[in-house]
Amino acid sequence: MQKQVHSSIPTPQGQWFIDAYADDPSELMPHLAIYPPGLDPEQVVVVRVHSECFTGDMLHSLRCDCGEQLSRSLAVIAKEKGVLIYLRQEGRGIGLINKLKAYNLQDQGLNTIDANHQLGFESDERTYEIASFILEDLGIKRIKLLTNNPEKVSSLTEQGIEIVDRIPIRIEPNEDNEAYLQVKRDVMGHLLD
Repeated sequence: MQKQVHSSIPTPQGQWFIDAYADDPSELMPHLAIYPPGLDPEQVVVVRVHSECFTGDMLHSLRCDCGEQLSRSLAVIAKEKGVLIYLRQEGRGIGLINKLKAYNLQDQGLNTIDANHQLGFESDERTYEIASFILEDLGIKRIKLLTNNPEKVSSLTEQGIEIVDRIPIRIEPNEDNEAYLQVKRDVMGHLLD
């Protein structure tokens, strides 16, 4: 894994830098580090490690809280000169096709975890070693982590990243994601109110 390209993009919210990480420059879906000008890796940096969620990030699906978490995180990152690490781990690491199959099973009454198990997957197949690699490549050692997921905290800590603070991302539940968020809290241990 290595940085394949560093680029910039103007947006309505201002200028952003994008670094793409992959094993090979021909990789079609690289992992990304996205950050505004002014990132100072010598300071404690606000970081969001976000796993890709096409339905939430792009379509603003109400089935999950991913799109809202991404939007809120980007606003904080822009203000605090932090970094978003965008990992290509769609559907908790099972991919978009299997995630959509899991949605179908959820429509039949299974919860998000039981749907994954029915398809032959673990509750959560994601890993965060790549996020640690990207942080180290950017020279970032101490962070404030935007997350509700204790697995991200423990994984990054085990990889040698010092987490000075965990910043919760509070999303109001809606009728479409209330049960989903309850499973994340009660079964997966996510730190939700």
